[in-house]
This record gives sequence, C-alpha cells and structure tokens, in this order.
Amino acid sequence: MERASVKIYTMAHKAFLLPPDKLYVPLLCGAGCVSEDGRKRSALPGTEEYLRDDSGENISLKNPYYSELTGLYWAWKNDKDSDILGLAHYRRFLLDDRGMIFDKCHIEQVLNEYDIITTKQIILDHPYEEAFGGKHAPKDFRILRDVISLRYPEYLDIFEEVSSGTHTYFANMMIAGRNVFDAYCEWLFDILFSMEKRVDMTGYNDYQKRLYGFVSELLLMVWIRYKGLKVKECSVAVIGEKKETGEALKKIEAFLRQKDLQGAAQYFMDLYGKRPDILMDASDINGELKRMVMLIQRLLKDVEDTGRSYLDEETDLHRLMDHYGLQRARIN
Repeated sequence: MERASVKIYTMAHKAFLLPPDKLYVPLLCGAGCVSEDGRKRSALPGTEEYLRDDSGENISLKNPYYSELTGLYWAWKNDKDSDILGLAHYRRFLLDDRGMIFDKCHIEQVLNEYDIITTKQIILDHPYEEAFGGKHAPKDFRILRDVISLRYPEYLDIFEEVSSGTHTYFANMMIAGRNVFDAYCEWLFDILFSMEKRVDMTGYNDYQKRLYGFVSELLLMVWIRYKGLKVKECSVAVIGEKKETGEALKKIEAFLRQKDLQGAAQYFMDLYGKRPDILMDASDINGELKRMVMLIQRLLKDVEDTGRSYLDEETDLHRLMDHYGLQRARIN
C-alpha cells in the first residue's frame, strides 16, 4: 500500500474542532435536512468548508433514520479515488496501539496485516436481539432477519449466532482498503434499503427512527465473521460530552435549585424514554449524568423514608453531591 491515498470521513452535524491531520475530512451529515428553525443543516455556521452529504449521489434526507450512514453512503458513492477509506465521528476517533488517533503511516502498517480496523467489541447485558427489543420494536428485528433470509441466506447462521450473543461493534466506525470498503457498503445498503420497504415507523420517537444506524452496528460484525476477515479492534477516543447530555445536566440542576425534586425526576424519566442511550458511556463519558440520577434517587429515598430530604436545606449541586458521598459533577 505504498503511496496509498487515505481519507477518514469525519461525520458531523455541527461545527467541531477537526484533528490537524489532513486525512480526516469533515463531512456534514443530513446536510439536506431541515432543522426545527426551518434552516437547512447545510446553513450551520462554521461548516462552510465541510463536505456535504447532499451532493452527488446521496441519501442525505434519510439521515433521521440512517444517522452517520448517510455519510458512509456518500463516501462510497462519491469518493472514487481513495485507496483506503474510513469513518470517524466528530466526537469519536479510533486509536492506534500508541493510544494516538491513527495517522496515515499507522493505518497502512495495520492494513498490511489486517483486513479492517474497527472498534473493540462492546459487551451487552443481554443477548443483542433481547437488548434491541427493549429499546426498539421487536418486529423490526424480525424484518431484518427475513430480509437476510431472502437476500443473503448464506449469512443467516452467522446472523443468528451474533443476534443471540452479547457482543457487537458500535458507532459504525471502520477503516479498510477500497475493495473491502466497497464490498461491505454494497451488502449493507442492499439489506437496509430492502428492510426500509417493509418497516412501518408510525408512532416512533426520534431515537427509534434511527433504526438503520443501530442495526448496522450488528451487521458489521455479521459481515466480518462471515467473510472471515482479520480484524484489528481498537480503542476509541471520545472527545467531549454530547450536546444532549450537557443540556440534561443543566435542566436537572435548574429543577433542584427550585427544590422541585419530582420535576427533576420526571424530566429525567421523560428524557430516558425518548433517548435510552443517554446513560451509555459514549453519551455520558464523565459519568456526570449517572451521578445526577443517583443523587435524585437518594433524595427520593429520603423523602420516602422521612418525608424530607437534604434538598430542603441545600440546593447547591456540589454540596448536595458531597452530602451523599457522590463525586462532584461539573456543569459548565
């Protein structure tokens, strides 16, 4: 792979601080979508120099359902020159064995020995299909199984094995040579487009609508295992909290300052119902929201046991955390 052309498309939905290495190319996903204020996402300030997934051959308008896969599709269909392609996120980057964000030299070294670079496997508390059914519509997983059975029956045994297991890759992050990259995308999007024709999303919330972005994480493992590829699994650098996490922390703190414990608890339950991923490590990287939830639980238990809580005396978040022996949360 001497003098290989390498591009790692870095998926974003807002302006962000890009790594200085030029191989990381910012790609605005869902650029053709319209935000709540009526503006196209492509009009976001600070993104003027980004590539956009609504140019060339694209599925940009499917972003609410496909998440970063609209960027993956764009790279597959529109970058015909790169020898090695990859997908990263504006908050997440694959790390090499030095614990550094991959550069061109180390990518080439790894791909001389391995077929594909992706994340370390995450271990679920329950088998994948069961975990999926707890957050999404089980009927959609049955549709996925039916599509694979009809279009790629040779993959079905591996699919069943992975579905009943507790391991998966996450975030759709990968780096691979052109042949591997193209073959995977062709297989993946054929399955997802076939699935899309059968799925009815009536009544789904925004989280559940991101169905295809979620199932593709499992499909990457299915494809790799079936192909017998040699995989380099890597740690992921997560840079900064999600915007939603920071907003949730601030809103809960505001409830507590008003001594509205029930309001804080109800706000979190409503949020968790819409975004069950909000407590995952990739969303709450410093564990601040988890500690906030523990604080609410302690306060509620005191009220249940004694009719009062420390919130009656103190509304400062840091002092509340100290009182209950919780590590202080920092809210900017």
